[in-house]
Amino acid sequence: MKKLIDSLKNIWKIEDLRYRIMITLGLIFIYRVGSFIVIPGVDPSGLEAIQAQGGKGLLGLINMFAGGAFANASIFALGIMPYISASIAVQLLTLAVPSFQKMQKEGESGRRKINQITRYLTVLVTAVQAYGYIQYLYSFGGNAIVQSVPPAIFQISTVIVLVTGTLFVMWIGEKITDKGIGNGISLIIMIGIIASLPSSLLQELSSRFVQGGLIMFLVEIAALIGVVIATILLIQGTRRIPVQYAKRSVMKGGRMMQQGGVRQYIPLKVNASGVMPIIFAQALMFLPSTIAQFVPGFEQNSQFLVAFNDITSVAYNASYFILVILFTYFYTALIINPIQMADDLKKNGGFIPGVKPGRRTSEFIDNVMSRITLPGSIFLGLVAILPAFAMKFNIDPSFALFYGGTSLLIIVGVVLDTLQQVESQLLMRRYEGLTKSGRIKGRAGVGASI
Repeated sequence: MKKLIDSLKNIWKIEDLRYRIMITLGLIFIYRVGSFIVIPGVDPSGLEAIQAQGGKGLLGLINMFAGGAFANASIFALGIMPYISASIAVQLLTLAVPSFQKMQKEGESGRRKINQITRYLTVLVTAVQAYGYIQYLYSFGGNAIVQSVPPAIFQISTVIVLVTGTLFVMWIGEKITDKGIGNGISLIIMIGIIASLPSSLLQELSSRFVQGGLIMFLVEIAALIGVVIATILLIQGTRRIPVQYAKRSVMKGGRMMQQGGVRQYIPLKVNASGVMPIIFAQALMFLPSTIAQFVPGFEQNSQFLVAFNDITSVAYNASYFILVILFTYFYTALIINPIQMADDLKKNGGFIPGVKPGRRTSEFIDNVMSRITLPGSIFLGLVAILPAFAMKFNIDPSFALFYGGTSLLIIVGVVLDTLQQVESQLLMRRYEGLTKSGRIKGRAGVGASI
């Protein structure tokens, strides 16, 4: 405990770090205040039905990422998710389209072009989603919309407000990355998720006082801590492949010197795909119920849809588990290129001991990646369906979401990244880090090593 207090004192002593933390907290405060500012033309007293619907299905997931702004009909109702969607689309294009691959290899200028394209695509995606959100508001009979406002003016102004709100949230994220403690977009998503944690925790505590007692609540907290620890192990787990660099003679200062001959490692992550498989799988799992909304009476008459609307059913969780495993392999194959890694090693004079350079090296890396991805994908699938098991033990659904799935992975990953950023600032100024031995490894650090 004393070491933690000393570390906090050291953090506050560093003027630059103190300034970055204050900037980050100020921008997050602005974001949270904006989540409660209602769109002009919307009557806050008519939002009861929307707020009740906002906790279910895909809408509940969107509302969780937006920190409740979606159900509040806020100017930040769409949050940062349109930017995330545009970023994923551009990332996939850089893997499939040669012109985007060329831009990616152009260094800083290429990254600026890709970022600009991502911003333009964000505006387009937000405009489409804003129109869909307007139709969603009208689907409740127009009770939430002020009747005196002409429909055309309301629709145009709402699209402008929502697009501007998303761009402003994106700007906040970029400022946190540049002027704050980093990982701005990830921090905004995490803040949106944990915004509902205090109310969910209090609701679960109050329900346990009625049924189960305080001991049961403490058991639930202990189980949650255990799941968090296991998730940290999943995120940080790596398989290190040794790499030997051949010695070579170079001329420096008129003298011949030897370079190379050192041994390094390629850290291959057990969960290289991160949270993306769960996001893709969730999108597919919500697809049947979304289609059923356009077919009146079909949802009630279809046993298939009844099973897939119950996230605690065996059919839903079995399908969800299999989809997570499949998407883990798919996304890992997209972001890890063994052939390129083998070529880079060969160009830099590196080789894996006992493996021939070139094709044999790429096959070796691919085999290792396939072997470690299997247990990683199975564990990721278990994390994805843990909230359903939590609900089976009569845990409140809003609190059960923190036992696994997208929310837990994002929170743990972002916290590790943020702690890594703070620890790097401490170590740069010769202060002790946040841990007694070793260094905190976040997702960014491991990814950069690869």
